[in-house]
Amino acid sequence: MSALDVAAGVCLLLGAAMALSAGAGLVRFRTTLDRMHAGTKPQVLGVLLVLLAMWLHRPTWANAGPLLLAGVSQVITVSVAAYMVGRGAYSRDRADDDTELPPED
Repeated sequence: MSALDVAAGVCLLLGAAMALSAGAGLVRFRTTLDRMHAGTKPQVLGVLLVLLAMWLHRPTWANAGPLLLAGVSQVITVSVAAYMVGRGAYSRDRADDDTELPPED
């Protein structure tokens, strides 16, 4: 087992942990803006870490191009989507946006 395999394993585990924390944040937070923040920041970092792990597992230029394209498109599309969701939630002009989960009985 080489040092690149160990680094790939660490990046993969950290990326999975970040994606798990994004999912937990989506369930835990109550309002749209809070959920938007929890769903975008750690999710993008998690995906980028998984893509880095994939490149570290097979570090060739043939693999770098598609992985880089996937990473850049994640960063761009998630930020645009978060902007649009935030803009829509803000334009409703309400402090409590009624997106809370129903209480458990």
